[in-house]
Amino acid sequence: MIAIEVVVKGEGEGICAISLLVAVYVVYNVLTIGVACSSKEKSIMSTSDNCNVGASKSSGDGVCEVKDIMLNNMSIDDTDNDVSICANCGKEGDNLKSCKACELVKYCNRECQIAHRPQHKKACRKRAAELHDEKLFKQPPPDEDCPICFMRMPTIQTGCRYQSCCGKRICNGCVYAPVYDNQGNVVVEDKCPFCRTPMATTNEEVIKRMMKRMEANDPIVIFKQGIDYRDGTDGYPQDYNKALELFYRAGDLGNYEAYVCIGCAHEYGEGVEIDKKKARHYYELAAMKGDADARANLGIDEAQAGNMDKSVKHFMIAAACGHDGALENIQELYSYGRATKDDYTKALQSYQEYLGEIKSSQRDKAAAAREDYRYY
Repeated sequence: MIAIEVVVKGEGEGICAISLLVAVYVVYNVLTIGVACSSKEKSIMSTSDNCNVGASKSSGDGVCEVKDIMLNNMSIDDTDNDVSICANCGKEGDNLKSCKACELVKYCNRECQIAHRPQHKKACRKRAAELHDEKLFKQPPPDEDCPICFMRMPTIQTGCRYQSCCGKRICNGCVYAPVYDNQGNVVVEDKCPFCRTPMATTNEEVIKRMMKRMEANDPIVIFKQGIDYRDGTDGYPQDYNKALELFYRAGDLGNYEAYVCIGCAHEYGEGVEIDKKKARHYYELAAMKGDADARANLGIDEAQAGNMDKSVKHFMIAAACGHDGALENIQELYSYGRATKDDYTKALQSYQEYLGEIKSSQRDKAAAAREDYRYY
């Protein structure tokens, strides 16, 4: 029960005090389709209506004041009463496990999940596909910055160099720039611009350094050795199984290029049986980690399948990662009416933003001096 005092003031000194007792009730009618409900919120509204009526009956400029301290304590939030219920048997509990695919329902055990599968399968697949697309079409984070100039690293492979002495990827602008000693003098000897270690001059020294980086679980070196085993280069025998083993290891350590190679192996049957579904899975992993080439290839696949909306999304993300081919693809789709002007404008703007983050005079000098230093 809620006590509400309504005070009506009119002209003169007369004061009329009216006390109302409002009962808040909820009636559930389970035998009919409609539910007759008079909730707490509706009770408050009806009290407000009564107040307005009282005010309209007063003469002159009557003012209706409602004093109700208890209203501040009313709540229709039932979150404290939420209880997990098994979707199959209806059992309540705190230790129920959510469906991993869709996270829409919970089960008390594996048996209940299997029993409920026929009813849940359609909604589960739909929601799982939505969750997958949410992850797939997120703009991936950019690569780490150059550790010397602290500018964004270019996306294309010719934009940076790997240093086996310290395991750092350094942009070509900093690789090309002269190295100075502590007194500001140019160092004539060829040294790493980051750790100042003299560059390796023999293949034996390079291999020795690479082996040290392998022991340190350097994903770039592990991936490089996987390439050597796949192609039979640098003195390694061609071994697809060993290459895949190294690609999986490098991928687990964060090298997204390794996922592209795993996808290629499954697509073309290099050491494994051809499996297009697995190939796409690893291409998507690479794209979500930031591989612009993998992202652009997914866009091409979707376009060939007639899924233009998804194709444009892939190309837009790839363009923002610095893939000029993806930008050209969106332009082509726009010319054929398969993408909107707004799509192309946004892709162009995001690509220009990428260029603004990676361009520098030092990198331009390096690119002008050597073709293999081109960075966009």
